[in-house]
This record gives sequence, C-alpha cells and structure tokens, in this order.
Amino acid sequence: MNGSRQHWDKVYSEKAPTEVSWYEPMPQISLELIRSCGISEDAAIIDIGGGDSFLAEFLISLGYTNVTVVDISSKAIARAKERMCEKADEVKWIVADVSNFEPERQYDLWHDRAAFHFLTAGQEKQAYLEKLKNAVKPGGYVIMGTFSERGPEKCSGLEVQRYSVNNLCQLFEKEFSMLNGKNVDHQTPSGKSQNFTFCSFQKKQ
Repeated sequence: MNGSRQHWDKVYSEKAPTEVSWYEPMPQISLELIRSCGISEDAAIIDIGGGDSFLAEFLISLGYTNVTVVDISSKAIARAKERMCEKADEVKWIVADVSNFEPERQYDLWHDRAAFHFLTAGQEKQAYLEKLKNAVKPGGYVIMGTFSERGPEKCSGLEVQRYSVNNLCQLFEKEFSMLNGKNVDHQTPSGKSQNFTFCSFQKKQ
C-alpha cells in the first residue's frame, strides 16, 4: 500500500482526530448509502481503512451488531477504542495493511472511504479487487469512496489514484450492479474542500 504502517502511525501520533483532513464528525454519505442497501442489523459489515473514523461508532449506535474495522495503523484503532469506551468491545478490530489483508469470511457489506485510492500500482489494485470480490457474499453490497478526478492528487504526503463515477463503475461492472454514483464535497478541518466520488454496488447473484 502507498504508505507504510510507520507512516500512518506517525500521522495518528502527531495529529488529533479533528486535525486529519478526512475527519468528519458524522459520516453522513456513508451512512445514507449503507441504509439504502436495506441490510439487517445483524448483517456482516467490514470497514476498510476505518481506523479512527466515526463510522463504526455510528453503526453500533444505530443497532448494527456485526461490524469489523480494518486499518494499517494500530494507533488509529487504539484511538477509536479509547473514544468508544466499552462500546469498542462490540466491534471486531483488525490491524492489517489492506495490500496483504486476507479476509477470513464473507461479508454482507464492504465499505471503503479511506484505503483504495492509496493503491496506485496496478498489481495492488487488482489484488485488492480480487479480495473484495471473494469476500462479498452474492447479493452483498460494496460502498466505495475515493478522491474524484477533481480531488487532491496527494493526501498525507502520499500520491493517490483519483476516480470518476465511470472509472469505478468500470472496475466493478462485471460482477456487480451499480446502485448509486455521485460526487460530493468534503470540508476538511482546515476549511479546504475535497471532492470525493461515492458509489454503491450490489454483487450479482
């Protein structure tokens, strides 16, 4: 993955939760897209690169009971656990680099707003997509959030791959049906605007 574990641990050591550019007090777009999938509260949900985001916290508060978070940084996960207190025990936390993460089960919903756009090598991207396709149940869902073609070219000092709605659709169209695709602006804590592409897909039966 573009960026080592040491790099991301350093980011989370030096910046408060409200100082990182991806901070959002409520992950509204992700929650809206997850709700629109109509999955049950006991559906298996995995958040890739979820680290210190607030998505898992909101999902637990909304009654979802089977949430897994994967992140390369143990410091990010430790911070999320500390914030959630005893509620953290309701989440399965996995410290892993998405480039070599091997899912041990299948999921009803795969969410990624943080990791995929850091995969800039073709081989890495292909390996990620193969894992994703194998890890999502037939009829299951994928929600991807990436920097758009109008988004930043770098994040946290690392180059990123930018995607349009059409770009993401082409990556998934063989095994998945597209449900939703849109561009949204994210306001960073410093007041800058970053444009994201969000798409949701359903795996063909």
